[in-house]
Amino acid sequence: MNVQAKTEEFAATLPAGVYGEKVLSVKHYTDHLFSFTMTRPDGFRFRSGEFAMIGLMVGGKPVYRAYSIASPSWAEELEFFSIKVPDGPLTQHLQKIEVGDIILMRKKPTGTLVLDALTPAKRLYMFSTGTGIAPFASLIREPETYEKFDEVILTHTCREVAELQYGLDLVKEIRSDELLSELVGDKLTHYASVTREPYEHTGRITDLIASGKLFEDLGLPPLNPETDRGMICGSAEMLKDTKALLEAAGMDEGANNKPSDFVIERAFVG
Repeated sequence: MNVQAKTEEFAATLPAGVYGEKVLSVKHYTDHLFSFTMTRPDGFRFRSGEFAMIGLMVGGKPVYRAYSIASPSWAEELEFFSIKVPDGPLTQHLQKIEVGDIILMRKKPTGTLVLDALTPAKRLYMFSTGTGIAPFASLIREPETYEKFDEVILTHTCREVAELQYGLDLVKEIRSDELLSELVGDKLTHYASVTREPYEHTGRITDLIASGKLFEDLGLPPLNPETDRGMICGSAEMLKDTKALLEAAGMDEGANNKPSDFVIERAFVG
């Protein structure tokens, strides 16, 4: 990491259109996953589910990547959930951040995983793998989600059990928070599965959808465009395969300017 990221003077020399925000906390979950929070700029507005371009100065130049904002739109701090890539242009440096360091963030958030891109329905499925859970961490703490849907089902699939911890902690936090627990009630279901270790639910989410096991475990009928909506965030292969399954169920992809049955975040990588 560039030593400039440690200085307040550096934050004062930022180019137009870029914030410099201070790291408030860092938590490492595994050798491959960590989360961090940072200050929220005054006047920064975003819709729950959107992403921002965040970065660091590396070799005297800014390096940015798209990161879903894991905190809800009302939060005072900004939260992010990241993979660690040993030779990643950004993450090899980002994984070493400490409290007090300065993170760069461009001023305009964007993204397709927003409630406005879906038409009304009874049930919302959030399909995620790995750090693809990040935008849903925002949305499951967003009051509007529960105003629009009677049931919210968050699926999170990882290779190993330890990689599920961020999501497990998140749902536990919601259940134990006085205000959030009252808001969410019994509307939220968390369905976690792993692919490489024994666990309560095992297998790729696409296989669990295709076989019907997901719906059998949940006690729900198969996907139906009349009652169900979907959001998808994960690896490129997972996006493609899950999209095909939703389309096979008669669901159509939506967008900010054309709300429909499901949306995909293609900016996500990892």
